[in-house]
Amino acid sequence: MSVKIMIHYETSRLILREWLDSDLAAFATMNADPEVMEFFPRLRTIEESQQAIETMQKHFTQHGYGVFAITDKQNNFVGMVGLQSNPDKFCFSPCVEIMWRIARKYWGNGYAPEAALKCLELAFNQHKLAEIVSFTAAINLKSQRVMEKIGMTRDVSGDFIHPNLDPSHRLNPHVLYRIKEYYAE
Repeated sequence: MSVKIMIHYETSRLILREWLDSDLAAFATMNADPEVMEFFPRLRTIEESQQAIETMQKHFTQHGYGVFAITDKQNNFVGMVGLQSNPDKFCFSPCVEIMWRIARKYWGNGYAPEAALKCLELAFNQHKLAEIVSFTAAINLKSQRVMEKIGMTRDVSGDFIHPNLDPSHRLNPHVLYRIKEYYAE
């Protein structure tokens, strides 16, 4: 009988872990929230949320890192955070992107930077990645503040038009942030 070892990391207030079947309802609710998805082209269906979880799980298997489900210490689903490889999608590829999405009821608690800092620690210290990028629509100032809080620097020369969006879409252009090292405090 084999026992599956669950990937699990903790911060002072959060647990970053692999996805469970029980995460789908809360994840789908978050992906269908117009405020959470304000800077995405559209809301996601429950089927798309299920497919996203499956894709994130496969990424862990392929790369050894990926996007975690986030819960608080009471096991309430808070959102997602993690690392995603983009080998050829962008003009600055290959790259590894750090991303996050937090359920609206948990906004304003500093959970996104707390979880993202843990992911940066893992990226540089455990996975020995050379650089992490993050990007968002230029109008998404909240995510840009998180990027700055976790020590990322804007690469103005790397700002770009997202290849999956029409160039005239309200979410274009995108801004690019980078970080090449992280030291835990």
